[in-house]
Amino acid sequence: MYTEQAWIYKRAALSPTKIALIDSSTNEQWSYRTLTERISEWVHYFQQKNYQKGDRIVVISQNRMDLFAIIFACGVSGLLYVPLNFRLSEVELSYILEDCKPVLIIHDEAHQAICDSFVHVERLLVTTVLNHAPFFYPARNNWSPSDCWIIIYTGGTTGKPKGVELSFDAVNWNAINTITSWGLSDSDCTLNYMPMFHTGGLNALCLPILMSGGTVVVGGRFDAEEALKALNTYKTTMSLFVPTMYQAMLDTTYIQTATFPTVKVFLSGGAPCPHTIYQRFEEKGILFKEGYGLTEAGPNNFFIDPLDARTKRGSVGKCMLFNKVKIVNENGVLCRPNEVGELYISGKHVFTKYWNNDKETKRAFADGWLKTGDLAMVDEDGYYYIVGRKKEMIISGGENVYPQEVEQCLILHPNVREAAVIGVQDEKWGECVTAFVSCLEIDESFETELLHCCKRILSGYKVPKKIYILDELPRTDVGKIDKKRLQELAVKAVKY
Repeated sequence: MYTEQAWIYKRAALSPTKIALIDSSTNEQWSYRTLTERISEWVHYFQQKNYQKGDRIVVISQNRMDLFAIIFACGVSGLLYVPLNFRLSEVELSYILEDCKPVLIIHDEAHQAICDSFVHVERLLVTTVLNHAPFFYPARNNWSPSDCWIIIYTGGTTGKPKGVELSFDAVNWNAINTITSWGLSDSDCTLNYMPMFHTGGLNALCLPILMSGGTVVVGGRFDAEEALKALNTYKTTMSLFVPTMYQAMLDTTYIQTATFPTVKVFLSGGAPCPHTIYQRFEEKGILFKEGYGLTEAGPNNFFIDPLDARTKRGSVGKCMLFNKVKIVNENGVLCRPNEVGELYISGKHVFTKYWNNDKETKRAFADGWLKTGDLAMVDEDGYYYIVGRKKEMIISGGENVYPQEVEQCLILHPNVREAAVIGVQDEKWGECVTAFVSCLEIDESFETELLHCCKRILSGYKVPKKIYILDELPRTDVGKIDKKRLQELAVKAVKY
């Protein structure tokens, strides 16, 4: 019988000839039948190696179609799929490998050298030709929907990376929730440039669309113009990009005249989206909206109609069908409308625990609710807004300052391309509101002009005490602005 970890076989039985995956760089295409044949080849290989339920399979590779075959083969075989950030150093990878102790590392040719340094672990090229296997899956009955399927390591911006255990329930209910709440179907097609070691690259749209019988176009290294062209080439309907990707797209000449007739909506996630990006898409008559999630929950949690996103700019919408959310203050009491508090989430899509880390697991939950660490508020109409990270809130002169509010103000200046705001320790203020911006043109009066603009819109205590102008803001490996690096730059600037 088909079980929770083998739904891909049933999907292939329902639509065997439908195209499941396309490689955007080579145009190679796999039908659902071909995908399950590749899955069975990997299952056969794992069986030959006699890997046992719960063994970890680490993958270090750039985006490619083969990774989906490995993901499902791990699930069908009872193995734990562990995709790692291929940009990590040998030291960083060593820490994670010691933490999860894999039986196998599957890697692409680009990362052959660094993987060869881990001589104590079996290694295999992702392009290895495997023995042909019959169309089957192992008939075992010792699985539970609560068993772990995927471990995704968080970026570790506040400490050592933590392995987020996602069960079959977590992955599948996120997909079911997304399909039903967002109205996905087998006619949907997404272009994915999000890295597949990140929850956004796996669970935001790819696995939900495969469950619904749609098509996933796999992109490799992101190029703004190539991505825009691919959206039309493959007649995509909905795709996810982070704000920095959208900014790069808006800087291309292609988008000035391009239309996207098949696209239902562009989805932004991973970081708060500047309202100026909303405005640019609206000017072109293109529907655009924001989502919200985190590795530990989904990552999908809200839905907003793209038309509502125009009047409720910056809102992530309302709670989806099969999860619950609430906002609580520091005393655990529910917040009133428009009152800022911490966002809590519950549902079957929430992660089980951190791998080998009971202490952090206990800290993550309160009475069964996941404490996201994100600050949010809900308006009188029930629309939710993400205000910022709890750890990033600035307390300056005893007043709370939310960086996102200041960033949205800075980005309104036509010369500002990107903006990021942090709090820097200060003897007088406790924390000093500090801004970093990249701009289109630099002149001597720009910083003064920018401060005047802030003073016209923001309360005095929210106005940055210092503005640093950079050619480009530093990024994390998934394209977010790297605020940890900005803290380092600010401290260095203060010292010197």
